[in-house]
Amino acid sequence: MEILWFLIAMGLLAGALGPYALRRRGGVRQVAPGSPDAADPAAYGFLLQEELDIRLPGPDQDLLDVLDVVQGTQDWRAAAQLLAGTPKEGEVRWQRVQAFAGAASLELQQRPGVGGAWLRAWRAESPKDAGGAAVHAEFLVQQAWRSSAAGTDDFRIILEEARTVCGEAALLAPGDPVPYLTELAVARGLGYTHEQFDQVWAKVIDRAPEHMGAHLAALHYWCEKWHGSREEADHFATTAAARAPRGSLLAALPLFAVYEHLPEVNLVQGFYQSAVVTKAVEGALFAVHAARPDDPLLAHVRHMLILFLVRQERWAEAMHQLVRVDGHVGALPWTLEGDPAAVYAVYRALAVAGYEANGGNPATLRQ
Repeated sequence: MEILWFLIAMGLLAGALGPYALRRRGGVRQVAPGSPDAADPAAYGFLLQEELDIRLPGPDQDLLDVLDVVQGTQDWRAAAQLLAGTPKEGEVRWQRVQAFAGAASLELQQRPGVGGAWLRAWRAESPKDAGGAAVHAEFLVQQAWRSSAAGTDDFRIILEEARTVCGEAALLAPGDPVPYLTELAVARGLGYTHEQFDQVWAKVIDRAPEHMGAHLAALHYWCEKWHGSREEADHFATTAAARAPRGSLLAALPLFAVYEHLPEVNLVQGFYQSAVVTKAVEGALFAVHAARPDDPLLAHVRHMLILFLVRQERWAEAMHQLVRVDGHVGALPWTLEGDPAAVYAVYRALAVAGYEANGGNPATLRQ
């Protein structure tokens, strides 16, 4: 079954990439009626693959506007102003810090020695700015994971610097959980003991006990590929979900734990229909239905659901998630791929094909 999925995915990936390549060459591609490629993304309000935004999981127009200004002018002040006006206790601040850091990191990768100059100027010209320190710490974490192999001397040196800057950011904004969230990634890379990790985690939950982003960061640490085990990761996720108040997306955390431990090659027929996976999917669906429509982590959960619902062949439910997030693909599981938009487009094409093969169409989806 896994081999069949692999062949289908590869065929659809070629289809997802093909239209753009052929348009660039001026060619015309023929598609068979009823095939996934025959479905018109526009009929469902979907964007073309090359139009998908890989920077964010969902819309944040204020952030995108400021990013355009900062990257266009190389002036950091708009970023500082936006973060200063973003509440410390919510999820939005964490996402914006990550976005600014990611933008600077990608600039540096594309233009070594030059890119990201606005972040260096921010820290040099306003060293006491809490937002700048938080972005700098996250930037260093992203640089470590992007540019160096885990465990190397360079990797550790960068993360040690990140830990120092996390401390500076925490002193500049005592009630802000973000510097400690960033240190959770440092803990994973530097191999904190469980006792060391618990000390950082206690500071996070003292400030934001229901922070979904914090729980996702902690879950990475507890996974068996880092410093825990599958049992510890599952226990962490299920305990958080059980304690979550109604309306909290923490009820979706077990699905992320399942994703963290997906086998590289699944040889068990019906794995995605298993009781463990189905229970985690149902918990995530419950969380999505109960969450506030403006919860900033809602798009993260919807993106993860798309992968599992497609693999479970629950086409209509997958389509209902797709129409709510399409346009932005900067979230797990897509961001771990070399081309997030292409992989997302494969799953979207599978969902459309399955939905239409079972009698669905744009009109029925809107009902």
